[in-house]
Amino acid sequence: MPVSYRRNSLFCQSVLRSCLTVVLFLSSLLVFTSQPSYAIPAFARKYGLPCSACHVGWPILNVFGQQFRDNGYQLGNDRDSPIYQNPAYWPITFRVTPQWHLESQTKVQIDDPTGATAGTEQTVTTHGFDLSGLDIWTAGTLYKNISFSVLPSMAEGDGFHFENAWVRFDNLLHSPWLNLKLGKFELDSLLSEKRLVTLSGQGGGWFNYHFLPVGDSNTFGGIGDNQIGVELSGHNKNSYARYSIALLSSTDGNPGLLAGGQPNTARTYDTFINLNEGFQVSGLGVQRVGVFGYFGQTPTYFLTSGQVPVEGKGNRSFSRVGAYGWWFLKALDIETLYMHGQDNVYLGNGIAVNDPGGLPPGAAGPSWNGGFVEAHYTVNPQFIFTGRYELVHMSRQANPALAATPNLGNVDGFTFGYRWYPIMFSRAGLAFHNEYSQAKTGNTSILTTSDQTVRSLMIGFDFDY
Repeated sequence: MPVSYRRNSLFCQSVLRSCLTVVLFLSSLLVFTSQPSYAIPAFARKYGLPCSACHVGWPILNVFGQQFRDNGYQLGNDRDSPIYQNPAYWPITFRVTPQWHLESQTKVQIDDPTGATAGTEQTVTTHGFDLSGLDIWTAGTLYKNISFSVLPSMAEGDGFHFENAWVRFDNLLHSPWLNLKLGKFELDSLLSEKRLVTLSGQGGGWFNYHFLPVGDSNTFGGIGDNQIGVELSGHNKNSYARYSIALLSSTDGNPGLLAGGQPNTARTYDTFINLNEGFQVSGLGVQRVGVFGYFGQTPTYFLTSGQVPVEGKGNRSFSRVGAYGWWFLKALDIETLYMHGQDNVYLGNGIAVNDPGGLPPGAAGPSWNGGFVEAHYTVNPQFIFTGRYELVHMSRQANPALAATPNLGNVDGFTFGYRWYPIMFSRAGLAFHNEYSQAKTGNTSILTTSDQTVRSLMIGFDFDY
């Protein structure tokens, strides 16, 4: 083993041992210094409710929290309308996560300095102190049955963008079954990627929600992304039965009609449908099951004027369909999801419809299946453990050349960690967050066409005000 590699390895081991020592010390401190838990700031200040009224563990919603959200952030009392609120009240929350994290990836192509060869494959590891992006979230009611949300968000070093910005007209015709939302919003799903209790580099999202096969040119970022459009939704009185139908611009949530990342070229629409039902099981809680489908189109080429794209053309279809369940066993809740995805043959092969070369022999639309099991164990309202196992496996590659590499692009990953909430008052919240995540992708290394593994370790403080 080279001396430099041995030194780096020993240094990383020393860093990890030091961090684990800190984690164990803080963990012992947390267990013996718990305080009463209070609410998420923005709405807790408005209604004076404890956080456990709406959350299993911040930010996961419980049954009442889902009902409150479905009702347009309203409880049905005089505090709903801003004209009856204290003028000093301002429904706003700032959220950021100072942290230490380690990122490691195996079999990364390292260039040969002389340029004589294709280089080598090595494990690349980085670690240090860092910041997450900043969310500035404001939401509430403009008037009775008119609700809104605006969330400017910024990644570290980047400019602000609107993660969401919408207005919703609630209880149309005096019915909870008719609510109309317009703007940029999260797709309605009980298994919300925006309310994950995992935050690390590999664990901070669901692979199923964003998966694309190797060689695929589909610019759709996934059903975990917020989209721009109009949504009709409804629910019964206790929000056990729910539906959502959304008509969306085919821009993956980008403003300015950015189809395929090209300015002002979009001219098609996508559709998302979600149906779910809750039912009470005596002594265990409310169980939920649901189905969803996303049906969209992506351009395969663009008309240009002066070499500038002006209109997306050759649109081809794709779909994501699935089913899910959310199971409560008192202090333990388990989320399960199955999803099937498929893209048109032109998208899967990254070829424009008007390409004179046409499709390669044996070309087909790629398809895949995936799913995950994620569990949360709530020790008490201030302490929650989480763990997840997730996979996505190809069932059909886009062409024989890709199919010749077994398991190409398949993903297998897991995540585990915990969150402790030493502070959760009506004014502010703080969570001490520790997490490890790992994901293996099949045969994606450039030089040896073998599996790559990416690992993330994160220790940080997630707070909002």
